[in-house]
Amino acid sequence: MERAPPRPRLGRRRLVAVALGALVLAGLWHWLLPHRSAGASREPAAPVRTAKVERRDMPVVERTVGTVLANVTVQVTPRVQGILESAFFREGQFVSKGQLLFRIDPRQFDAAYAQARAIGLHDEALLRNARRDESRYRSLAKQNSISGQQVDASAANVAALVATVAADRAAARLAQLNLEYTQIRSPIEGKTGPLLVQPGNLVDATGPTPLVTIAQVQPVKLSFSLPESDLPRIQARQKSHALLATIAGPGGAPLSAPIDFISNAVTGQSGAIELRASFANTSLSLVPGELVNVTVQLADIPHALVVPDDALNDGPDGPYVYVVAGDRALTRPVRVLFDDSRSMAVAGDLQPGDAVIVEGQLRVVPGGPVQVMPPRGRPRDAAQAG
Repeated sequence: MERAPPRPRLGRRRLVAVALGALVLAGLWHWLLPHRSAGASREPAAPVRTAKVERRDMPVVERTVGTVLANVTVQVTPRVQGILESAFFREGQFVSKGQLLFRIDPRQFDAAYAQARAIGLHDEALLRNARRDESRYRSLAKQNSISGQQVDASAANVAALVATVAADRAAARLAQLNLEYTQIRSPIEGKTGPLLVQPGNLVDATGPTPLVTIAQVQPVKLSFSLPESDLPRIQARQKSHALLATIAGPGGAPLSAPIDFISNAVTGQSGAIELRASFANTSLSLVPGELVNVTVQLADIPHALVVPDDALNDGPDGPYVYVVAGDRALTRPVRVLFDDSRSMAVAGDLQPGDAVIVEGQLRVVPGGPVQVMPPRGRPRDAAQAG
């Protein structure tokens, strides 16, 4: 009778190892469970930065972009045809009103004027002779020395010559004007642009290109648009003569000028209305075509509660702010009266001096703990500053 082979001990050892591992895991779980419960019971404080609620007058302002326009722009064109002989200014030069800019070859116009004067003088001499003849004929007619028909013919000749002399004088005046037009003078005071037609070219009044463009840059106009929703405030402010446009001048100093033009219509596509203000531009810092930032104060909200723009949050029930009370963040619903993109006037359950959260709101739980951090760029205390 054969003996059964012995059962291997490997399986028994494996069972012992599994049992010991289970005991170790159970011990670790028993040790970690109190610590996990203690950690879960302590909610971490959210780091935030705050700003104070202020009580002050809040100006209602609109900020937009405006375009600088020349006060007057003139395209200088010739009024007679001829060869452009010379130019008497430099491109970009400031010129005064009446200053000589161009000259067109005047010889043909000088000759035409001389001819018109000569014809006029000849016809005036004929008129003088005809009037003497008419006077003599009338004397003879009273003596019955000549017929009345001769007197009538003499009178008709005088009348015809009077008309001829008048036409001669008009022709001479026109020839004189054409001669004067060969000298092209500046119609305004301003700054010249580039020379668009060079001397030596044939020019005339029907040419598509002006000789030069002159822009009056002292003063200049500033054109900008505001939403039609601002119209009531614009009209109310205009009645008090306090509607001003403010821009940054040389060195960043503010420049203000009264708004002297409000368009008579709202643009249909943009829903905006155009306004203009005139600036003296004594420093010539404003150039036509330049884009500048414009600020217009439309009204004031007296004794408003003012908070930084970053304090506002949007919720399902409307806008609100977080107010720090002790070490907790409490929500306060607010109504925005005006927002200038930097600070806003609000109405709500706030008091001057309340600390509202302006940074770190995403980590804040309503009613949860917060840790107020110092403002950026400021050390926590003197020791850290050193």
